[in-house]
Amino acid sequence: MPRALGILRVVAPEVELPLEGGCGCGAVRFRIDAPLEAAAYCHCTRCQRRTGTASQASGRVVPGSFHVTEGEEALRRWMPPDGYEKVFCGRCGSALYGENPEDRDFITVRLGAFDSDPGIRPAARQFVAYAAAWEPIPDDGLPRFDERIPPASADCWHRALGPG
Repeated sequence: MPRALGILRVVAPEVELPLEGGCGCGAVRFRIDAPLEAAAYCHCTRCQRRTGTASQASGRVVPGSFHVTEGEEALRRWMPPDGYEKVFCGRCGSALYGENPEDRDFITVRLGAFDSDPGIRPAARQFVAYAAAWEPIPDDGLPRFDERIPPASADCWHRALGPG
């Protein structure tokens, strides 16, 4: 049973496990054996540049439930100076997931990398002070945070997602 994470646990209709996904060219495939714990949008400029979009949606994986099933050799990594390591396909460039370099069990998967509904909906927006001027943030009722989602709002989300 997934833990409730305050404002950050918005569950979609029942999801069938395992969750599966991969990159755009098919070289990398992954499997997740447990429901995602939390999900949020990030509007930081790093995510904008990395994805080419106004925001990125990611879901927090239950520790130990994420497995690369194909294409480990195609994975490439980028370690920004103050954030989590970004993992992408070296063949097609698809953004796949992020890892905490201090604890490799803390993984956030890009929701667009799933083959089907991941069973969770983003429940907050962080770094909205840096939102792209060319795409207004929708009036969707989600909590908005100028910077990172504060621990007071979701204490383990801060630990789970880390810097953009």
